[in-house]
Amino acid sequence: MIAADQLLRIPLAPLLIAQGLGVRRRAHTLSEPPGQRHGSTGTGPQLRLLIIGDSAAAGVGASHQNTALAGQLVAELSQSHSVTWQLEAATSATTPIAIRHLETIAPFQADVVVSSLGVNDTTRGFSHTTWRTNQSALLDLLTAKFGARHVIASGLPPMGAYPKIPQPLRWVIGQQAARLDAALADLATQYPTLEHLALDIPFEPRFQATDGYHPSEAAYTLWAKLLAPRIRAAL
Repeated sequence: MIAADQLLRIPLAPLLIAQGLGVRRRAHTLSEPPGQRHGSTGTGPQLRLLIIGDSAAAGVGASHQNTALAGQLVAELSQSHSVTWQLEAATSATTPIAIRHLETIAPFQADVVVSSLGVNDTTRGFSHTTWRTNQSALLDLLTAKFGARHVIASGLPPMGAYPKIPQPLRWVIGQQAARLDAALADLATQYPTLEHLALDIPFEPRFQATDGYHPSEAAYTLWAKLLAPRIRAAL
C-alpha cells in the first residue's frame, strides 16, 4: 500500500524541491573535522575496526576527530582491546557512494564494521526496496573484501523531528526515514552478521551541532557508548 506522504509527493513536488535545496545549503555549513582517520591504540585482545558512512560518521559537528564518533568509539574500545581502526566516511555519502568508495581502497581486514548511512539515501528519495538492495550489496562487499565478522548498522535519526527542516518537507522526510530504518532493522533479522542499532539519543538541543542537523560532540559521546558494548558482545 502506498503511504500518504508518497502519494502527496507529486502535487507537492515544486515546494518540496525548493525546501530541499534550502535545507541542503544550510546543512553543508560545517566541515569534516581534522584529525587522524586510522591508527592503533590500547592493550588487550586484538580488535580490527572499520567505520564507514556519511557526514555523521565523518564527524561533522565535532571540532576534531578525537571528539567525533570514531575518536570517542576507539577511546572506549581501547580500554579493553588493542584497536586497529580505519575511518572511511564522507559528507553526502549514500549507500551506493560508500560502496563505490570501498571498492577502490585497499582491503582492510575488519573484525567489526560500524556503518552510518541512510540520511542521504532518504533525502535522495531512495525507495525502501532500493535501500534494502543497496544495503545487502554493501554487506556482501564488507564480508567478501574486508572479511567482516560483524556489521553494526546505526539506525536513522528521527528526521521528522528536525525543527530546522520546514513543513511539509519535514513530514515527508520523516516518514521516509522511518520506512528505511524499519527496512534496515528487518534486514538485520535475515543476516546473522548484521546488527541494527537504534539511535537512542534524546532529541535535545545539546545533542545537536550548531547547524541543527548533525550530532554534537555530546551526541557522539552517547553514540560511542551505545556502540562499544555491542562491539564487545559481538567479539
